[in-house]
Amino acid sequence: MSHVLIVDEDSVSSHLLREAAREEGLSSVMVTSIRQASMQISLQRPDIIFTAHHLSDGAGLSLLDTGGDSRRIIMITMMAEPSVDAVIDAWRLGATDCLTKPLDLPRVRRWLRELPVAATDISGQPSSASLLGTSAAMKTLSEHINRVAPTDATVLLLGESGTGKELVAQTIHAQSSRHRQPFIPINCGAISPQLIESEIFGHERGSFTGADRQHKGYFERACGGTLFLDEVIEMPVDLQVKLLRVLETGVFMRIGSHQSLSTNVRIIAASNRDPEKAIAEGRLRLDLFHRLNVFPLRIPPLGDREQDIELLACHFLDELNATHGTAKTLSDSAMSVLRTHHWPGNVRELRNFIQRAYILSDKTIDPQLLEPIPAYCRTSSLTLSIPVGTSLADVDRKLIFATMELCGGVKKRAADLLGISLKTLYNRLEEYGRHEKNMVPPKISAHRMPALIKQGDRVRIANGIFSPM
Repeated sequence: MSHVLIVDEDSVSSHLLREAAREEGLSSVMVTSIRQASMQISLQRPDIIFTAHHLSDGAGLSLLDTGGDSRRIIMITMMAEPSVDAVIDAWRLGATDCLTKPLDLPRVRRWLRELPVAATDISGQPSSASLLGTSAAMKTLSEHINRVAPTDATVLLLGESGTGKELVAQTIHAQSSRHRQPFIPINCGAISPQLIESEIFGHERGSFTGADRQHKGYFERACGGTLFLDEVIEMPVDLQVKLLRVLETGVFMRIGSHQSLSTNVRIIAASNRDPEKAIAEGRLRLDLFHRLNVFPLRIPPLGDREQDIELLACHFLDELNATHGTAKTLSDSAMSVLRTHHWPGNVRELRNFIQRAYILSDKTIDPQLLEPIPAYCRTSSLTLSIPVGTSLADVDRKLIFATMELCGGVKKRAADLLGISLKTLYNRLEEYGRHEKNMVPPKISAHRMPALIKQGDRVRIANGIFSPM
């Protein structure tokens, strides 16, 4: 999505520009100083800057030095009472245009409409695909995205929950030749196994009970665009065979139809699980993995990009300030708390922290508003000791139960820490519950109790019935 930076102490002009950007489907941020503008440029590089000619801490056109690189930024300067000399100086310093206040909105819109077209998602709304970060890990990721995006290669995104895999997929789509076509995300773990085939491939009227009309699946609706298969490992194995055939031939059939349909989509798949382990467990077909793993990209966890925490926190706070018309700030001590936090939930958790602190604060976010750190983040004493020789099934069960205890029974947090979908966690717990039920020791009647006592066994008495402890 094209991005607009508005730098002006005049709130009337700033809000007019912001509204014009919104109407053109562009993202925008309003700031009132050169210092704030420089921070915003480091957070998200704008495509166009509207700046007052003079601000309290410097000249607006000095931002050209901050943002200079191979990709030119359109710089529009605004003056309340322009003089000939001021306009000439502005042009000489690199301004693309000079506007006089009150602003000529048709002229503003002409500039906005010449910016690169924004990518859209399934709903037709502009996407917000912008990756923030200056860490080495993010620079490497951005470089790889820039190389693969213009191609039609299938991409496999691997990373922990909350690292922004869908955002990376949106960015790849936005930088591709398909950016004017739909971007359709599918969470393969959130759709019922009974419905997922119909959702992906579509169905004909009367093909099954309840199919009262023809339904076009995701492959038809995304034709010409990008299909994002999130949590692809959670897809039923029998459906993986059909998906593989579509990826290899570009041909599929709706349920209940014998007519072949062609599709032209780019596939981006993602998972927060280890594909090799899923293959060993029989949850992912090896041939499908090879078909998806054309260009793998690993999304770094927030713990590997500590220097981006401040940038991201400021960005999330700026979004909230822009939405609600406020000017709340983060204190230095609060920023120190954020930098030292572990962030097992990655960028998603950081965003939630900032939103909570924003709601609780008046003007400045102080450290106490970031407390208490949830218990599941602070606790480090809970460990799990597993003897060598324990079966993988038992290890899996023990780890899930221990993580549930660590998270205080909050399943969503446990799923995030385990790196699995919430649906998978529910399935595992249900499976283990059935297993535990089958393993309940038999109750022992009172007349058998003396023999047990002689053996020195520990017993529990409940309602006249004795059972081993």
